[in-house]
Amino acid sequence: MGSKNKLKRFAENETFDNLFQLSYEQLYQEDFHLKGKWSKEFFKNDNPIILELGCGKGEYTIGLARQKPDCNFIGVDIKGARLWRGLKTAHEQNMKNVAFLRTRIELINNYFSENEVSEIWITFPDPQPRNSREKKRLTSPRFLERYRHFLKKDGVIHLKTDSDLLYQYTMDSLEAHSNPVEYHTEDLYAIAEEMEVKQIRTFYEQIWLGQGLKIKYIRFGLKNE
Repeated sequence: MGSKNKLKRFAENETFDNLFQLSYEQLYQEDFHLKGKWSKEFFKNDNPIILELGCGKGEYTIGLARQKPDCNFIGVDIKGARLWRGLKTAHEQNMKNVAFLRTRIELINNYFSENEVSEIWITFPDPQPRNSREKKRLTSPRFLERYRHFLKKDGVIHLKTDSDLLYQYTMDSLEAHSNPVEYHTEDLYAIAEEMEVKQIRTFYEQIWLGQGLKIKYIRFGLKNE
C-alpha cells in the first residue's frame, strides 16, 4: 500500500468513534478511560465482551459480531491501515457491538480490568518461528499471564492457526502449565460436525485451504490460581 493511501486511511480512522488509540506517554500517565467501563460507558449494555487479538483487517471481529449481536466485540491490532477496513465496515453497517483498539498486545492490560472479558480469539497470528522469539508468540506463558488479569475465571481462549509449530508449541505449553484444553484438532475442516469456528473464513484462510494446508484449532481456558 502506498504512503498516500496509508495517510488517507489514518486520517479517516480519526473520524471513527469506535477506534481507540493512545500513545505510550498517555498510557503511562493515566488509566485508559474505558478500563473497567467498556460495558457501561461504551457499549452501554451488559453483554459479554469478546476480544480478537492481532485482528488485522477485522474480518473475524466483524464476522463474529454479525453472528452474535448479543455480544460485544473488540478487535486489537497495531496496524492502523489494516484496522481501517474493519472500522469502515462497522461504520457503514452501523454495527453498535464492534470497537477496535490500536495498540501493541504487550500493553493489553492497560485497557481492561479484572473479569471484564469473556472470550479471546487469536486467529492466524505470526507463529514467530525462531526459538529466540518464542516469548512473542501470543499463546506463550508470558502472554497468557497478561490475559489472566482480565479474562473471566470461566473464560475461553480460541487459537486458529495454519502453523504446525504454533499448534504444537501451544499444546505443549498448556499441558506444562496445567491449563485446561477443552477441544483441539490438527485438521479442523476434516471434521464433519458443524462448529462455530468453521463458519468464518478470512481471506488468507481461504488461500491456505486452497493450497491444501490444514487449519488447526485449540479451545482452552486458564488454570484458576
